[in-house]
Amino acid sequence: MRIAVAGGTGVVGRHAVEAARAAGHEVVVLSRSSGADVLTGAGLDERMQGADAVIDVTNTTTLSAAKAVKFFETATRTLLAAESRAGVAHHVALSIVGIDGIDASYYAGKLAQERAVAAGSVPFTIARAGQFHEFAGQLLSRMSGPVAVLPKLLMRPVAAREVGEHLVRVAEGAPAGRASDLVGPRNEVLADVARRQLAFDGVRRRVLGVRLPGAYGRGLASGSLRGGADALQGRITFDEWLRGDDHLPS
Repeated sequence: MRIAVAGGTGVVGRHAVEAARAAGHEVVVLSRSSGADVLTGAGLDERMQGADAVIDVTNTTTLSAAKAVKFFETATRTLLAAESRAGVAHHVALSIVGIDGIDASYYAGKLAQERAVAAGSVPFTIARAGQFHEFAGQLLSRMSGPVAVLPKLLMRPVAAREVGEHLVRVAEGAPAGRASDLVGPRNEVLADVARRQLAFDGVRRRVLGVRLPGAYGRGLASGSLRGGADALQGRITFDEWLRGDDHLPS
């Protein structure tokens, strides 16, 4: 197969690219650095020619619902239009488990993305996954000072490597509308994993977990982002990931 990976240089994208190549597929990376822009459409038609499937793992960093919705709707519609012109037979979109009742902040953008995919003309599969093991470190890196304040979040984190592998398996199959959710092997609390990561990296920093207000905060603390009992489970625990090659020290 020829698989195009939108966002193929990112946290999950690079693992999807690696997994697809290891499985013997021809891979095309769609990113600004490769000359393809999912927002403007520049370079997409040329790089998408002959693709059998597109895996979309593009992302934006924002807590603004309006900005998230604009990004994901624009990127999705631009990708789907290019896929339609190229005759792509399968669009695979990465989303997040348990967000149906949290149409706020960043999750509003992901729900808008899912709606745009479903409304498009390209056969699709939406593959939801839990937060990545990398998530705590991403948040910590965006904060300065001796104290990190993180939202109260009950989650079941999964390694980005396993998410990338899962997305390739989904792309290899027929469009299914929704794939089985993928979550990690253990229930975790965001503040706890952040403390363990800092301790492992030898960083002295205090972590506070706080309940955020509104629908977004309620959703994070509710446990819905742990996924359901029927979700597929990854193998790599957070602590195993810390000791592995994919973890970059803080």
